[in-house]
Amino acid sequence: MKTHHYIFLTTALFVILFYDQDMGMNLGILGIIYALLTLFKTPEKNKTKTLLILFVTSILSSLAFIWYGDFASFLAVVSSLLLFSYRSRNRKLKILFLIPVFAINSFTFIFRFFSFDKWLPKKNVSGVWQKTLAFIIIPLVFISLFFGIYSVGSNHFASLFKDYELDINLWQLLCVSVLGFFVAFNYWNYAVEKFIYKNNSLLNDDFEEQFKTPKSTYSFLDLNSERASGVISFICLNILLMFFIITYNYEQFYEVAKTPVQLSEETHERINAVIISIIMAVLVIMFYFKSGFNFDPKAKLMKILTKIWIILNGILVISAALKNYEYIVSFGFTYKRLGVMAFLLLALIGLTLTFIKIQRKKRNAFLFNMMIWYFYGTILACSYVNWGGIITSQNMKRKDFVVKYHLEQINFNERGLLQYAKDKNDPQLKKRAIEKMEDKRSRPFLSKILYYETLKE
Repeated sequence: MKTHHYIFLTTALFVILFYDQDMGMNLGILGIIYALLTLFKTPEKNKTKTLLILFVTSILSSLAFIWYGDFASFLAVVSSLLLFSYRSRNRKLKILFLIPVFAINSFTFIFRFFSFDKWLPKKNVSGVWQKTLAFIIIPLVFISLFFGIYSVGSNHFASLFKDYELDINLWQLLCVSVLGFFVAFNYWNYAVEKFIYKNNSLLNDDFEEQFKTPKSTYSFLDLNSERASGVISFICLNILLMFFIITYNYEQFYEVAKTPVQLSEETHERINAVIISIIMAVLVIMFYFKSGFNFDPKAKLMKILTKIWIILNGILVISAALKNYEYIVSFGFTYKRLGVMAFLLLALIGLTLTFIKIQRKKRNAFLFNMMIWYFYGTILACSYVNWGGIITSQNMKRKDFVVKYHLEQINFNERGLLQYAKDKNDPQLKKRAIEKMEDKRSRPFLSKILYYETLKE
């Protein structure tokens, strides 16, 4: 099949799956179809191990959306399919260009659509496609567009068609068709601008030969002065950070106990400070080790001081994680507290990659190229795991279990709530949990969330 076949086929599937439906199983089914068609369309030379892994994650993310249908699984489906499509056509192009490529294509969609010669077949032997396009599709599109415009602009015009019973919402059908075509067109027919190909080498992990010669970064500082500046900076930063770690841990673990509200506020403030501190630490290291210092034989002391600073920042992250864990033990699990753990884990990974960057003389782009995969892995973990069920099952063991919070704020925990209602003989909780389940089950088939179909009352 040619590109235009894929575009019109998936547009038709989009309309079939989403017309008169809410978002549910239909998006997961569409995601699986997109993944299978993409794999079929991919040339053999581009079917690498990375691509096959992305194919598997695309299928699993689509199944996760069929099961849960929440924002995390939606994000997983979109990111998986975009990465899969991008890798299927651009084996060597850096993943960091993914967002700019699809953003540019979204803005230029209308111009690329009217460039018919670039995406429609120039010659059709049978003439069937040309006649279908000329006699049916193009007139139907224009008629639909102007019908909608004229109906809004004139009540008398719209009233001419009110007496006819046609069980089709034309306006919704038009919107779904346009959206489906927009998605399909940008997925199957996206273009990569020449300047992106030209700048792809800037995001390589390793330095090129011309950058391996130590030289000053700025014209107003010679190499010796810049090296001395780095040594002084990291000595001061190490001393400052050691004092901060001591005071930070003293405040967290040894100060007099405070009220839950005060403890919550202070814990969040301190963890936010830690996360910002880690980001700034990585930026400072990137500032000094972006080029010449990676290969400067006289910069050994500076490298040692930098590695010490990375280790101290790692200790700071672990201290924050221990405090967050203590907070969870004291007051229970929430999405936010689990999210803090995820951010701290990513911060620790970022510090580890920064250490590797210095040790192996990698470019700053190495950090971004690697971290984007870890962020993607975090998205997948959020979509595949029923965190709401875990939160409820753990908090149910506590004496201060708050039923209202878990019923209204936590998702996909109905099984745990029904068990809790049974154990505590709480018919009111059972009734509300069942009502929530029945509300989800009442959706049309393609709008259903499979998780709720598997629950037993």
